[in-house]
Amino acid sequence: MTFEDFYSASMAFVLVGWAALLAAPWKRELCITIARGVALILAVTYLYQLMFTTVPVPEGNFMTLAGVTALFSLAPNVMLGWSHYLAFDLFIGSWEVEDAGRRGLSHLWVVPCLILTLMVGPVGLIAYFIVRTIASKAIPT
Repeated sequence: MTFEDFYSASMAFVLVGWAALLAAPWKRELCITIARGVALILAVTYLYQLMFTTVPVPEGNFMTLAGVTALFSLAPNVMLGWSHYLAFDLFIGSWEVEDAGRRGLSHLWVVPCLILTLMVGPVGLIAYFIVRTIASKAIPT
């Protein structure tokens, strides 16, 4: 399997988790469990990549932008970073759905946050905190 194949498979697989989160109003706990299961499997693939497929780059490091750029100049290392994004963003999405359910927040308000979390991770998290704050003022406790 090439890294391009692995990338394509990872993208298809992570969409299972995101689809589950979008379907959360029907079976919230099951959907969250599915999404977290997908995130966990992606985390395991991350660990595998970290141990067996990353390529050392002598000038690479996390102390400078040039060092990070050097680290991610090779496909195996880029795939490692991408797997990190996929796993963490999906976990954050599952937390958003779980938290919204606990707070009685309509899933319709969470869906745009999930889409943003999928596409631009931290922006989706910011959006969720904004929606959650506004909703907490509007929903009586």
